[in-house]
Amino acid sequence: MARTRSSSSSSSSSSSAKWRYCNPSYYLKRPKRLAFLFIGFVCASLLVWDRQTLVREHEDQISKLTDELSQLKSTLEELQNVHGGGGGRVKSGGEKPKLVIPEDEPIDVERREKVKDAMVHAWSAYEKYAWGNDELQPQSKKGVNSFGGLGATLIDALDTLYIMGLNDQFQRAREWVANSLDFNKDYDASVFETTIRVVGGLLSAYDLSGDKVFLDKAKDIADRLLPAWNTPTGIPYNIINLAHGNAHNPGWTGGDSILADSGTEQLEFIALSQRTGDPKYQEKAEKVITEINKNFPADGLLPIYISPDRGRGSFSTITFGAMGDSFYEYLLKVWIQGNKTSAVANYRAMWEKSMNGLLSLVRRTTPSSFTYICEKNGDVLSDKMDELACFAPGMLALGSFGYEPPDSQKFLSLAEELTWTCYNFYQSTPTKLAGENYFFRPGEDMSVGTSWNILRPETVESLFYLWRFTGNKTYREWGWNIFQAFEKNSRIETGYVGLKDVNTGVKDDMMQSFFLAETLKYLYLLFSPPTVIPLDEWVFNTEAHPLRIVTRQVGDNVGQTENKQTTRMRGRKEGQFGDH
Repeated sequence: MARTRSSSSSSSSSSSAKWRYCNPSYYLKRPKRLAFLFIGFVCASLLVWDRQTLVREHEDQISKLTDELSQLKSTLEELQNVHGGGGGRVKSGGEKPKLVIPEDEPIDVERREKVKDAMVHAWSAYEKYAWGNDELQPQSKKGVNSFGGLGATLIDALDTLYIMGLNDQFQRAREWVANSLDFNKDYDASVFETTIRVVGGLLSAYDLSGDKVFLDKAKDIADRLLPAWNTPTGIPYNIINLAHGNAHNPGWTGGDSILADSGTEQLEFIALSQRTGDPKYQEKAEKVITEINKNFPADGLLPIYISPDRGRGSFSTITFGAMGDSFYEYLLKVWIQGNKTSAVANYRAMWEKSMNGLLSLVRRTTPSSFTYICEKNGDVLSDKMDELACFAPGMLALGSFGYEPPDSQKFLSLAEELTWTCYNFYQSTPTKLAGENYFFRPGEDMSVGTSWNILRPETVESLFYLWRFTGNKTYREWGWNIFQAFEKNSRIETGYVGLKDVNTGVKDDMMQSFFLAETLKYLYLLFSPPTVIPLDEWVFNTEAHPLRIVTRQVGDNVGQTENKQTTRMRGRKEGQFGDH
């Protein structure tokens, strides 16, 4: 019994001894053990905190890596998206195109250098015989001021020089702009031509080089053009005196403004507002589109004359050639310039209406089934197509990927068919250079109407876009053939000239500024990798001046977007043709 009680007591005593370490009074009587306990607690806490910190840092690193991976995937998707700039092959059926960046083959390098040599030859002749003048007359070896003495060729060529890496020539031109360019001219200037060549050329040089002298000059000339928009509707007059600000329309239009001349300033004026932070330029240019959209027809096709007082079109020709063309081009390109956001969606909507209208003008020849775009007077179609309208295939290719798959392929195929026709404008003549316009008669395919060639760029422009969007090397071959025809027929010792007649090869005496701004630039880019001026970062104005794409959001304080136009005198860069 005692043994049993003794055993129980011992067990109870042992249990009490264990629990005494949990009793605070135990440590209060033993300060050293309390200190050790406190130190142990602190160490354990630090260890736990450190482990938690490491876990958090690890999680942060994983999160960052995940974000970077997502960005890389996004970048890869952008590179695979031909909308943005391409030069690869596209899948049929309007699928999201996969970009295949072709290698820079030796033959392309060689051809690119040949085009660069042509630019050096043209520029050197201008520099020697016409420095500071608007254009060079190569056979007369003198300059002529076709645009009021604004140095049109020099400004038009700035971005071409920069893109081709002709740095010495670019710097000499830059010094002339900085020190000698003066816009205070008592001269009645074309608002359209001055905008696309001078404002566009200066803004492009600024976007490429970052040199503020170009932006300051662009603002100066744009300020002199702005009074042209002071009309009852905001649709501009097409002529303005640069010194006095007096604006009017040409007498031969019956007081009307020209569609292309009035709707082809949006890219430049929007870009100027974005670069300067001053909304007035964009507001003026976009009000034109707002006004036109009030009476925009269901088929999106407008006559070439439009009243600045009433905002309505007058009875006149509907065409994608002279005096109509670049209005439709800018509807698409302002949408691209704004990075295709909802803020510029109305431009795209108007453009798609116009493309449905274009489809109603498409016909095919016999016997060869060349596709062409008619002109329209009232309800009557005219089987005539300007070489100027050969910008349309490139425009259709550029806009085709904004459609859903079936329509995307339909418009890309149409672009390819029209490009084949435009190339044959060149191939059908003895000189292999295209005439100014063509007529189509049953059983005869095509025949030259107006037979001069003034070094125009439109067909080469479309070859450039079709190459970028399909990767089809055929377009490079066609471009090379056209370049060789220019070299054979238009190159002389003192520059390049047009032809009075593409059948006989008789030469004129004018080197158009757009030959340096557009024709040679598009040829150079045709033989360059698509990473040179990628189309997801740049949009070309109608004079081939690349402007940086700037994403627009609804509510951006720079105006509401809508439509565009052009002037006459030379239609869409009709050029100064000397002796016809």
